[in-house]
Amino acid sequence: MFMRTRVGALSALALTGLALGATLATPAQAAPKAPGFLAAADLPPHPSSDWTAGKVTVGVGEAGLGVCAEAGVPARSSAWNREFRTELETGARQVTLVLRDTATAKSLVSQLNRDFKNCATRIEQADPETSATGKDFGKLSVEEGAHVYGLATETSFGALDVHLMSVGRDGRTVTVVNWGEMGRLGDAPVKAFKKTTVTAVNKLH
Repeated sequence: MFMRTRVGALSALALTGLALGATLATPAQAAPKAPGFLAAADLPPHPSSDWTAGKVTVGVGEAGLGVCAEAGVPARSSAWNREFRTELETGARQVTLVLRDTATAKSLVSQLNRDFKNCATRIEQADPETSATGKDFGKLSVEEGAHVYGLATETSFGALDVHLMSVGRDGRTVTVVNWGEMGRLGDAPVKAFKKTTVTAVNKLH
């Protein structure tokens, strides 16, 4: 699912965000135990395929904080990520960071919210061959809060992709969840993804 979008406009945005986060957590910096992560059963149900969860891995991974995220990873942070796959093109990913203090965590969440809100505009500016539409699906009442966004892209050669992104916080721990597949925004499981986001934040501690 994420393979195709990484080779286009979203690739440039994701790589920019990763470059800004030059101080990524390493195994030596990471806390001995990761926060709680989503399980495969917590993802929005797929109509024709079960979800498979990968291992929880130290660091933010190759894709950084995910689709649309330009925010860098603050210094003295610990990070983990987990990928989820189906037998088809649908996929998902969770990245969780433990920041050095609550103020840093709040700042990161604010930056990610800005990144998600203006993602569609940045994509169209970076690639005139891609049309992008973003949607704010609102805040969720869980711990210190979470927010859900949607993104749909269509290339000049007709490729359609849809993504749902969320960011939530519990104290100094921040989690980002990405879901995506080929399709349109109207087909995205927004209600189920909101439930997934609430579960992700509740599972942190």
